Amino acid sequence: MTTLHAVEDALLVASLAMILVAGALLLYRIWYGPSMLDRAVALDVLAALIIAGIGVKAAHDRDSFYFPVMLVLAFLGFTGSVGIARFIAVRDRPSVRADGRQDHR
Repeated sequence: MTTLHAVEDALLVASLAMILVAGALLLYRIWYGPSMLDRAVALDVLAALIIAGIGVKAAHDRDSFYFPVMLVLAFLGFTGSVGIARFIAVRDRPSVRADGRQDHR
């Protein structure tokens, strides 16, 4: 094993450790998040961490098989985030009555 491979393996282990620490902190945010928006952002970051973890596995295995999987997960994470943001925006928008007053239901 050359020095370059040793450095590469050390960097992969370090990146995996950072992803795991970020995942643990993220689970705390999902569980104890003070608002629904915090939980939605945490779920979006969770999708990014899953993609990063798969990227570390692809780099470790030196296999490009995982790249389409990462692309699909990125698309699903994006559409999920947009859907949640639209739901929260509609839910938090005050209703306006016909006479112009806001309806605070």
